[in-house]
Amino acid sequence: MLLADARLPTGAHTQSAGLEPALRAGMSMAELPGYLTARLRTVTAVEAGAAVVARRVALDDPDPTDLTERLAAVDAAWRARTVSPALREVSAMLGRGYLRLVRRVWPTDAGICAVAALTRPGRAVVLGAAAAAAGLSAAQLVRLMGYEDVQTVSAAALKLEPTDPVLATLWVVRAAPEIERMVSALSDLREVAEIPARGAPLLEQWAEVHALSTQRLFRA
Repeated sequence: MLLADARLPTGAHTQSAGLEPALRAGMSMAELPGYLTARLRTVTAVEAGAAVVARRVALDDPDPTDLTERLAAVDAAWRARTVSPALREVSAMLGRGYLRLVRRVWPTDAGICAVAALTRPGRAVVLGAAAAAAGLSAAQLVRLMGYEDVQTVSAAALKLEPTDPVLATLWVVRAAPEIERMVSALSDLREVAEIPARGAPLLEQWAEVHALSTQRLFRA
């Protein structure tokens, strides 16, 4: 769960997981649980699916050159499924932060070294390689990514629309069944072609608008 902690020096504290632009576009706080569900079924599912496949590649392939090429293919597949340039840019930024961290923790791990050879890999591929290095199962990896996404939104909500912190905890707890459905759906993925391709046009539009904003609390 340490990898899902926003206090890690990865830049995650700058993120609202799209909540800030959603609220600016008129979404109400009452709709936040639905927003969490929408993210878990689309943006987060795509990223978690890519991470699971990256983990499998890192575990299966001992050849450094082949490993780098296969992880690059996973990253390319995730990018092809993520239409918004703003979302891709944010993921690359977070990927850079995570990579800096995991290279210090597992400096000789083959998967981590292979990811480090990629050009601006997205967070999904970095976390997949980190999960392999840490000995996390695919289910643990998906659960981690689902929890991190929900927690990011809930924590950001307290800064954007201050409310009772207990309510934020309830949002996280009540999202648990949806996270577990994601775990069941994604944990057995092995091939790039199996990564989900689920878009969220409104979330992507909000991300693009927010990227151009000059007045914002969060990076995304």
